[in-house]
Amino acid sequence: MDGPSPDRPRTNRSSRDRLRAARPPYPDLIAGALFWGTQMLASAMLGLYLRNGLQTSRLAEVAVLYFAGGLFAWPFALPVARFFAYDRPPEARFAAFFVTLTAATIAMTAFLFAMEYRLFYSRWHAPFGSVVWAFQFVFTSISAVYQFLVIGLRLFLPLGLVCLVGSSYYLAKRMR
Repeated sequence: MDGPSPDRPRTNRSSRDRLRAARPPYPDLIAGALFWGTQMLASAMLGLYLRNGLQTSRLAEVAVLYFAGGLFAWPFALPVARFFAYDRPPEARFAAFFVTLTAATIAMTAFLFAMEYRLFYSRWHAPFGSVVWAFQFVFTSISAVYQFLVIGLRLFLPLGLVCLVGSSYYLAKRMR
């Protein structure tokens, strides 16, 4: 078709605008990452407190993991969410931020957990680069992500959900 159809009214200009809008200002990227990481840290600590009164021998490692998961997820989540939220109604913007922040935070925290898990078990694995090593790397990482989803995901609740709703609402209201 030569012209825009009713199904595809988008133009090159709107695509460029969408990409331009997806790029957040650096202060939002840096301050937001620190704030989101702090919120995920607080969420994990509250979750641990509610479950066992912070009685764990790995409290510092858990704190670093959840802070780093939030910190490193934000720079990926924010531009993607802004891309999908551009020129949308407030409800769609909220949903874009909610889904993207959720997925990125869980994925990044699970990834970091898997890399720590892999580091621990690497002393018993085959030499780097071998076929056996590749299988061990893949299956150790898969089992670590599964273990994180079963055990670690609940530390995002209940405070993480509140932070997610609040942050998504704030970002959706702020973006026009």
